[in-house]
Amino acid sequence: MDDPTRREHGFRRRWWCCTFNVLPLSPENPHLSPHYRNYNSYCKAKLGPQKNDSLSKLTTSNFVPNSPQSSKSGLHLVGRIDPRRILSPGRVSPIDQTDSFEEDHHSSHAIPSAAAAVDSMPSSRSRSFRANVESPDSHSGLDPGQGEGGTGGGYDVRLNLKGKNGEVLVLELNSGVLASNSEVFAGLIAGSLGRKMCRIEVPEVENLGVFRETIELMFEEDIAKRLVKIGVYRAIDILEVSASIMFSRGVLSCLKYLEAVPWTEEVEEKLRSLFTRFKFNDATSRDILARLCSQQLTDTHQNLARHLVSSITSCSDANARNELKSLVKGLLCKSSVYEKEQPDVDKEDFYAVCQSCLNVLVNLFEEACDAIPHERMTSKMGKPLIELISRQVDNINWLLEILLDRQMAEEFVDLWAHQGNLLKMHGRASPMVRYELSRVSAILFIAMGTRKLHCHLEGRSGLLQAWFGPMLLDFGWLQRCRKGLDMKALEDGMGQTLLTLPLNQQYVLFMEWFRCFSKHGTECPNLSKAFQIWWRRSFPRGSETYGIESRLN
Repeated sequence: MDDPTRREHGFRRRWWCCTFNVLPLSPENPHLSPHYRNYNSYCKAKLGPQKNDSLSKLTTSNFVPNSPQSSKSGLHLVGRIDPRRILSPGRVSPIDQTDSFEEDHHSSHAIPSAAAAVDSMPSSRSRSFRANVESPDSHSGLDPGQGEGGTGGGYDVRLNLKGKNGEVLVLELNSGVLASNSEVFAGLIAGSLGRKMCRIEVPEVENLGVFRETIELMFEEDIAKRLVKIGVYRAIDILEVSASIMFSRGVLSCLKYLEAVPWTEEVEEKLRSLFTRFKFNDATSRDILARLCSQQLTDTHQNLARHLVSSITSCSDANARNELKSLVKGLLCKSSVYEKEQPDVDKEDFYAVCQSCLNVLVNLFEEACDAIPHERMTSKMGKPLIELISRQVDNINWLLEILLDRQMAEEFVDLWAHQGNLLKMHGRASPMVRYELSRVSAILFIAMGTRKLHCHLEGRSGLLQAWFGPMLLDFGWLQRCRKGLDMKALEDGMGQTLLTLPLNQQYVLFMEWFRCFSKHGTECPNLSKAFQIWWRRSFPRGSETYGIESRLN
């Protein structure tokens, strides 16, 4: 008595064995595949204007609908493929080379014509093609079965698209519609007149979905409405494929759509890359190029930065001035995300604005020194002098931060060290005004101590000899009115900058600090760590001293 389980198992074995007796499902046998008929019905409703004719028959091998998109769609057009080479991957059978040659011999008139069509293009290469669209003015309103060269309702072109990742997409189309919309396909189809089925293969397609959507647009009466649903990023991919196959109506529609919509920075970079590889001779493309770059702005860029900086330093509204400072500093800094391949900022323009701010600061301090304390601390314009002086110091520090970021602040050290008029008026001015000058010195000390500013010995020495004493006097006011200043960083920066001088100059400045600190305490900066380092260097061990002195001698 037979075991039912064994009978069932044997039935399964016979079922799998019998698959070799059935012709495998493939693009050559679409009537055997229910899935193929369902997808055919979908394409008929999607693309074809006629109800009884299927416009597109699609077959995919390992098709991934959500495959990544790319802006590159390199076309490699190869005339015609052997029909037995597109069988189902489930069937493996060798193809006799002689038979293949005899079958290809019947289509030998089409392959040279296809090659000639490709070779006639300006940018043609062997077995590959990438077109440059000249004037996209051709339009096609033909039905799928009524195009020139068509068969009056038949689909006589089989377009095989092979992706780089191994995916395959097969489209059966009408030669009239395809040839009337694409100059590239028209040249390939022209070489296959008289054949019942023209086979065209496009290998190494970057994105099969984009290529399919581009072909679908050939059957759309209003491409613009379709592009609105597709979106900007996808429209750029379709524009590239349309330009590659010389689909002029698609190119023109994409250009008009892209010119009329806003762009993100990612879209802008993608369009810039596309326009460097393709040339579009159309008024719409010139409008897009005008949004991408402007020769007039490029010519005046060197003066533009100076105009912006000058406008900010003369701005009277505090809120607007602070907002614009943050904006322009972000644009001019080297680490800015907005900086592309723009020319360098002119250093002379920045220093001209700095000198202008210093001149205004000198005039304001002259008024402050002549004013009677607590009676008349207003300017000739009626505004408080403290407010005007603080504004100019903010402007100078803002400019100094930009110069430091672009590593152009070395000359400012000399410029600030030789402000003799300000140094004289510092001793005469009120402490509530004069401490503003030490805010500028503080930025320089911190930059030197943190190695962001490198300058020669004469510049460092001149800066410390001029502004070290005023800093000791104003440190208490800086603690009470910090205005964003890091006092700990200031103390460390002053000590590190002192230690870069020769020991004899360090001795003079450290003794001055020692006397001030012993008298005023916390009203003076704490340079104890730097003082200890100076002490160890000034009084080394006897053997170390002998070795150094011997080298000096």
